[in-house]
Amino acid sequence: MANSSDGSVLLLQGLTLDSPGAALSTFLIVLFAFTFVLLSNVTISLLILLNHSLHQPLYLLYLNLCVNDLLGNTSAIPRILADLLVAPSLRTIHLYSCIIQAFLMHLSGAAGHTILMIMAFDRYVAICKPLQYSAIMTGRTVVRLVVWAWGVAFIFVAVLFGLTLRLTRCRTLVSGLYCSNSGLFKLSCESTYINNIYGLFFTVVLLSSSMGSMVLTYSKIMVICLRSKNASLNSRALQTCSTHLLSYLVYLFDGLLIIVFHRFPKLTQERKFITIMYHLLPSGTNPLIYGLQSTEIRRSLSLFFRPKLSNST
Repeated sequence: MANSSDGSVLLLQGLTLDSPGAALSTFLIVLFAFTFVLLSNVTISLLILLNHSLHQPLYLLYLNLCVNDLLGNTSAIPRILADLLVAPSLRTIHLYSCIIQAFLMHLSGAAGHTILMIMAFDRYVAICKPLQYSAIMTGRTVVRLVVWAWGVAFIFVAVLFGLTLRLTRCRTLVSGLYCSNSGLFKLSCESTYINNIYGLFFTVVLLSSSMGSMVLTYSKIMVICLRSKNASLNSRALQTCSTHLLSYLVYLFDGLLIIVFHRFPKLTQERKFITIMYHLLPSGTNPLIYGLQSTEIRRSLSLFFRPKLSNST
């Protein structure tokens, strides 16, 4: 156990594997996936920032999704990689570092849903009200949507951790791969009834809001497409909506898997691997989904690499 008289040094449970070979293999696989996530999301972010033709509401909102993916992964994966290389008894972390990591992880998880919600609103306006799109999705509107997405997520998570930090600790072992709100409040010997109730309320409100907005948005888009005889409109709607909907479904599926696996306490190791996938899979597929589907991003990528190729020849 961690040696600290005031409990300020905690011990992370982390991922425990049967052999050093298995730990090394897992380390290399996670490192490769993490490197791809970093490179792809940073590349797309720089393309959007530096290319004036991509300064459109859809891509500016997608930029926030890239930033959020980078936030979530850089908060969790480096610590997971480091713990794979040390003995379980040496996986210590300071309490304040643990709180910061847990807060950033929950902020990223909540913001992922709210950002995808405002992206759905953008697609709704673009397809259902194309003539009014430029008047509705102004720069000020985009800023307000982004502030709303991050602000709502921040407030919900701040309340969540405010309830946790009020508790006194009597344990030092943090369960799970990394620090989380549940791992922190389980360190207390006090009643966590209020924490559980608010955590359930937070989860229900977030998931019901995101799923409800998706169903409402795409129902209206589907009605417009069915009524329209314009093949070009329907093709554009299918192309732009499929990328967003696929990103949301991957994100939602990974999150639901973690919730399902929490119902089976004996599947601890499997739940930890699902948790790693929850971070890496959506963050790795989003650049591929948007990069392959978006003509503007593909064109910007070709222009970005073309000078380098010509110079090398």
